[in-house]
Amino acid sequence: MTQTSIVELRRNLSDALNRVAYGGERVILKRRGKGVAALISLDDLAALEAAEDRLDIELARAARAEGGRPVPLEEVAERLKVALPRKRQRVKARGR
Repeated sequence: MTQTSIVELRRNLSDALNRVAYGGERVILKRRGKGVAALISLDDLAALEAAEDRLDIELARAARAEGGRPVPLEEVAERLKVALPRKRQRVKARGR
């Protein structure tokens, strides 16, 4: 795993991207000496997302086995204080 500053990354972006994309290297981006982000290959991203999906499924199965009740999305959004996207309204075509 390589660490580089964001300033250095700007100077050598194509090199860093090539090392990640073709060499499978992982690059930690640092700002003021502290890691803030990482560049990873699409293969690594796919593996990470697959692992997250498996964990989500395991947690959902465990919750279901405990006999918990389903929670409507609106209730979850309200608890988390996030806005849900507005539903699109279907527009009827004129003359049909």
